[in-house]
Amino acid sequence: QVQLVESGGGLVQAGGSLRLSCVNPLSLFSVNAMGWYRQSPGKQRELVAAISSGSGSVTKYDDSVKGRFTISRDNAKKTVYLQMDSLKPEDTALYFCVVVNAGKPFGTWGQGTQVTVSS
Repeated sequence: QVQLVESGGGLVQAGGSLRLSCVNPLSLFSVNAMGWYRQSPGKQRELVAAISSGSGSVTKYDDSVKGRFTISRDNAKKTVYLQMDSLKPEDTALYFCVVVNAGKPFGTWGQGTQVTVSS
């Protein structure tokens, strides 16, 4: 099974920034759309941002992060990124990346990376 590996989480003050990375060793990485999801205690996992396959020319964001988060991809490095700026305490969650197929998560999830934003 393909194991996705997320990194870059940490503890940051409100208003700060973090950059998450996710390596997907799948040999055909470029043909897959990718997404970042997050899950807070007691809540369902939710889609934060998604990026189309290939050049990643199409992106999609949850309303709660529009204008603050940016998703991007580097196919040569088989990596998808999530730049998070102007962080808020409500962004605190465990963040996961996953392959997206027909708008839904597909395949194996990684272990996630914890983001904690203090007020």
